[in-house]
Amino acid sequence: MQTNSTRRWPPLVSRLLRSSRLQPPQLRQAHALVIKVGLDLLPFPVGKLIAAAAAVADAPYARSIFDRVPAPCLFHYTALLRSLSLARTPAVADAFSIFSSLRSSSGVAWDQFAFVPTLKVCARGLALRAGQQLHCLVLKLGFLLYVNVRNTLIHLYCRCGRAADDGRRMFDEMPQENDAVSWSALMSGYLQISEPEKVVDLFCEMRARFSQINAAAIVSILSASVDLSHHGSEALHGYCIKSGHYSALNVATAVAAMYAKTKCMDSAAMVFDATKGKDLVLYNCMVDGYVKSGAIKDAFALLARMKDEGVKPNSATFVGLLSACASSGAVVVGRHIQEHIKEEGLELDAVLGTALVDMYSKSGCLDEAIKVFDGMVGRDVQAWTAMITGLGVHGRAEAALQLFRRMEDEGTRPNEVTFLSVLNACSHGGLVAAAKECFERMVYRYGLSPKMEHYGCLIDLFGRAGILEEAHELIRSMPFEGDAVAWRALLAACRVHGNVELGEVAQRTLVSLGDEHPSDVILLSSTYAAADRWADIEQLGSVGADNAMEKKKAGRSLIEMDVPGLLPTTIMGD
Repeated sequence: MQTNSTRRWPPLVSRLLRSSRLQPPQLRQAHALVIKVGLDLLPFPVGKLIAAAAAVADAPYARSIFDRVPAPCLFHYTALLRSLSLARTPAVADAFSIFSSLRSSSGVAWDQFAFVPTLKVCARGLALRAGQQLHCLVLKLGFLLYVNVRNTLIHLYCRCGRAADDGRRMFDEMPQENDAVSWSALMSGYLQISEPEKVVDLFCEMRARFSQINAAAIVSILSASVDLSHHGSEALHGYCIKSGHYSALNVATAVAAMYAKTKCMDSAAMVFDATKGKDLVLYNCMVDGYVKSGAIKDAFALLARMKDEGVKPNSATFVGLLSACASSGAVVVGRHIQEHIKEEGLELDAVLGTALVDMYSKSGCLDEAIKVFDGMVGRDVQAWTAMITGLGVHGRAEAALQLFRRMEDEGTRPNEVTFLSVLNACSHGGLVAAAKECFERMVYRYGLSPKMEHYGCLIDLFGRAGILEEAHELIRSMPFEGDAVAWRALLAACRVHGNVELGEVAQRTLVSLGDEHPSDVILLSSTYAAADRWADIEQLGSVGADNAMEKKKAGRSLIEMDVPGLLPTTIMGD
């Protein structure tokens, strides 16, 4: 017999789970109530709990509930898959394991809702091959007729950088008319592979087909409008107002970002001030716009406004400011930003920590960079690379190599930029054997293809070490056409080490490449002079002599002044 209290609990649980402010503590409270009244054995309440866990992106908690269900139904499986699709870190292997378990479960009927979240996990994890396998299964079982499945497949291919081929093919081969989501997904895909003209073409075609354009399509066209004139930006702004989408926060943010990209910060500020319910994304957009426009004081003023209005900044808020400090060497400003970060209680995650390491390294404060690096939480490949670069630039080649080995030992896979930083460090430190080993490791262990920059580091190193024939052979063995910078580096090394014959080869090659420079003649003349071949110098004559003595621009100095109570300023002088 049910008591009055038992009859009252289900509505309370339902209200908790449907709350728009549902957070993990409320979720656990609802779970406790379900167990207390004995509803944890019924499929529907348990399914609602898993779905609620998905809503707050708590995949581990959703999995713990699922694992206690003796005979899960389709609703349980799809709710769990949805929680994985919303998780902070996409777990492709876990999603496929659950999906395979669903396939092997007898008596569980399928629907399209099992495919959609699994494909979304693949898209977020950039798991193209896994997504293609699901695509084959979708075709085999006939689920391609569902528009949400087709749209998710388009989204998958676009996220994996295949908008121009697989994404477009999916879009064109749809058996039914594409909806607005299909168009928006493809536009977003073209935007990702930097083809804004395709986005514009799709938007124009979409306007001709649909009476109403959705907000996602408008955000895409606004993001694609980098090359528009100010009048073109205003026209798009006017269209947003006319179409009624301007009140949407994401559209207003895209309009502000459009103006910020074209450095029309007055117009961006007008949009910002007129927007109600400003969120952190909009604030970050404006801070980044001010930084890139050189208006650092306005960026700091906006940070103060955020604090006054109770908007808590995140890592992205400060990254642009730190990047500007790194470029200008404004280390005093950078220290003020770090103090602001501490005041806000932000942890030094991979993004924020890397920006600080880069700023301190480029400003000559290597010890402070190391201190930041050691205090970081969850270092990624960019963080390791930034610290290796800093050590190499400051002449600490051995320390850079040790950090690279530590990076490998801790399980972080290096990328092309990491190897470039290591090779640069070896070049500055004269570590020929270590550089050769690093180059071979890059190719044979990690399967990475060296770029011209990687070859350039080795050529520069061989030239400094006087191994000129090996440098020459390396240039000739490169899988792409010789680069003028590489040949000029060889020519400079020939001058230092007095190798006339190889210097002549390098100079003739530069002429054949059509990349002559006045310094080439000077370098070859110096090589002849070192070998007492004065007749050859006379034969060179005055070729390029007029251009060789180019007028140099006046140098400029930077002096940073830290006045108490004021924002640190940089004074420039001749």
